Amino acid sequence: MSNLVILIILGVCSYLFGNINWALIISKFKKTDIRKLGSGNPGTLNMSRNLGLKLGLLTFFLDILKGALPTLVGFLVLKGRGYFTNSEFLVYDFGIYLCGFCVVLGHIFPAVLKFKGGKGIASTIGVVLVCESIHGWAWIVIAVMALVCALIFIYFTEFGAMGSFIAITPSAIGGAICLFLTYGASDNSVTMTYYVITSMMILGICFFTWFAHRMNIERMLAGNEHPTSIKEMVVKMKAKKAEEKKNLEKK
Repeated sequence: MSNLVILIILGVCSYLFGNINWALIISKFKKTDIRKLGSGNPGTLNMSRNLGLKLGLLTFFLDILKGALPTLVGFLVLKGRGYFTNSEFLVYDFGIYLCGFCVVLGHIFPAVLKFKGGKGIASTIGVVLVCESIHGWAWIVIAVMALVCALIFIYFTEFGAMGSFIAITPSAIGGAICLFLTYGASDNSVTMTYYVITSMMILGICFFTWFAHRMNIERMLAGNEHPTSIKEMVVKMKAKKAEEKKNLEKK
């Protein structure tokens, strides 16, 4: 089977996998619809605000897996296929970002939900964690540090959307730098073509996640953004546990 056919199959499957919206599925199990609560976004932060930190974290980790799995599958399928014809560009370097781009696109614009999905942050984190680790564990430090900085930022400022940007943008820049160091100096025109397309896919992931947050950006500028208080979520979670324990003791 040719590289082109494999890449098309991987891209389509990644997009369809991205259509799975865990926030919506989990909220349905709780007999509600997360799209009708809070900001209406079927994602981690809105789940945490309205259904509790525990379910928010569950959504977060499932969405990370949603981004990571197709990207990892792309790597495993393509890692033995060498370079593109007449180029020095590894097929899997192109394939992992293609899978990542398609799964994030599927999350933000899912066909099964009339192209109205989440905002793609957690799925993007999953994509970059796999991509960075493939290029070397030194690169994954950037992704982990960005995530830690994002959590600290949200904790102290309560600006969830801005924290989301901090979580993914440095990792995307790191991936672009890694590609540049590997292929940027090549004098092979075919290699450079694949390099440019792959870089555009990284840029595309960032663009679509930022685009999905356009209303958040408008609200932040207007001073009307929904606060994301991690402290309040923790307090509510502890209070709920205490209430459940009290009810059990009564029984």
